[in-house]
Amino acid sequence: MRHLVAEAGLADRIEVDSAGTGSWHLGYPPDPRSQAVGRARGMPLSSKARLVKPEDFVRFDYLLALDRNNFADLQRMAPTADGKNRIHLLREFEPGAGKGADVPDPYYGDQEGFETVFDICLAACRGLLPHVQRDLGA
Repeated sequence: MRHLVAEAGLADRIEVDSAGTGSWHLGYPPDPRSQAVGRARGMPLSSKARLVKPEDFVRFDYLLALDRNNFADLQRMAPTADGKNRIHLLREFEPGAGKGADVPDPYYGDQEGFETVFDICLAACRGLLPHVQRDLGA
């Protein structure tokens, strides 16, 4: 998403961050296989894992879950009804994805799974960007 926002010339108006609902990878960079896919596509992945914080539900207009389990976790974590309304499944924005579609977890698979997940996330982010631009009036 950061790459798409920068391409659209909106990096000074749109903040993109990454956070999780569990602490098992706290402080670590993305999986090396994800990083390899990002580098190969000219979209480096450089964030470090952090936990979702209560203020994220106010700070960000969209909180995007990759799967229904994380969606449910975010719903439980949301401090207000407005915070809950900001939560979406990422694939809601992917053209042709089924309702409630999850991004599959490639962790226990091979490199091809990471390629597939990258493609899914990129398609969903391309679908998300017009929503964000509309919200900005851009």
